[in-house]
Amino acid sequence: MRILLLGSGGREHALAWKLNQSVWTNPIYIAPGNPGTAALGVNVPLGINDFEAIGQFCKKEKIEMVIVGPEEPLVNGIYDHFKADEELKDIYFIGPSKEGAQLEGSKAFAKAFMQRHNIPTAAYKEFTIDNYEEGIKYLQQHTLPIVLKADGLAAGKGVVICQSYVEAIAEFELMLQQAKFGEASRKVVVEDFLSGIELSVFAITDGKNYVILPEAKDYKRIGEGDKGLNTGGMGAVSPVPFATPGFMHKVEERVIKPTIDGLYKEGITYTGFVFFGLINVNGEPYVIEYNCRMGDPETEVVIPRLETDLIGLCVAATQQELDKVVVRTDKRAAATIMAVSRGYPTGYEKGYEITGLEGRYGKQSIIFHAGTKEDENKKIVTDGGRVFCVTSLGENIEEAVNTSLDVLDNIHFDGIYYRTDIGYEFKPQTSGEA
Repeated sequence: MRILLLGSGGREHALAWKLNQSVWTNPIYIAPGNPGTAALGVNVPLGINDFEAIGQFCKKEKIEMVIVGPEEPLVNGIYDHFKADEELKDIYFIGPSKEGAQLEGSKAFAKAFMQRHNIPTAAYKEFTIDNYEEGIKYLQQHTLPIVLKADGLAAGKGVVICQSYVEAIAEFELMLQQAKFGEASRKVVVEDFLSGIELSVFAITDGKNYVILPEAKDYKRIGEGDKGLNTGGMGAVSPVPFATPGFMHKVEERVIKPTIDGLYKEGITYTGFVFFGLINVNGEPYVIEYNCRMGDPETEVVIPRLETDLIGLCVAATQQELDKVVVRTDKRAAATIMAVSRGYPTGYEKGYEITGLEGRYGKQSIIFHAGTKEDENKKIVTDGGRVFCVTSLGENIEEAVNTSLDVLDNIHFDGIYYRTDIGYEFKPQTSGEA
């Protein structure tokens, strides 16, 4: 099967790695890809939002399946573009319609959807510049802390947890009056703060049926012990020890089923991945957010644990046959640790040579490229804030983390930084505060 995978990060490298193992694959094209994906298929210099060029490429190369990695082209309507073209509409497509992608593209849309379908989530209200003064009064009467979310896509940076009324009102003003997050904050969602521990649950749906993939927990803060600024993700682990069969039964019955049923009942076209960003509040799951694609860096631990053929799963989704599929999962734990550039997430330099990527690290470890490129001297250099991650499998989370750390000890670039405590609350030698 001739496949085009859109994206260029660690998530896409992990997906390409899995796709490449399938007997169905021949060949994989990745647009635009990275030096890691180049070893698994053919990188194509296409912009992920250049729908015309992507469509022309698919026609020329007789692409049979398109898998969309990042959220932006989905929110911008790439599915609808393909379905409106007679020559493209029959290509198997993994990714929701523009309307379905609003689950991620608009916080207000997602909250209203959850409210309509009785899906547990924090209480909220939404405000625009038109009811700004009402929003100020609402904030002044709200219990602390207060969560402010830019309605649209803000590259993972549109959420602010405010510990005081002064901070909340200042952030509210920045978002609505000074467009702190551009178009994304033309509308602001104000939420109650939920206290608990977060996890990510993933499913793939055909619009009516679904199967659940391995769950994961990611680590957003730049510093050890979950301190410092939020990032795109410094690492992840899977499975999540507190995601017991009993807890996951609650997740499926209260969150996953009503979400997929809600999409079906509302006639929203959705074939592809659904990311459920959850928080465990005293054993009860609440939805923090939806994403309309796989997470990053969670994909880098979920996909290595997936034993089921990924292309087979995708084909079943496009044929509305997921009710006939059984997902098989590696029982081992997986941990990924992200290596980032000095100064990330506020600012960083690019172009530093990376050494040690070609080492022999054993079958239990995989290096996924994220922000890398090949320079004019054919050397792999840094090209982003999050540069690459090391995923390892082990009998438990501690072993998997330690194996990834051992690999990272042998890879270098100027200014390399990574957290050494990924999975810290699940390691047996930690104190009783986990």
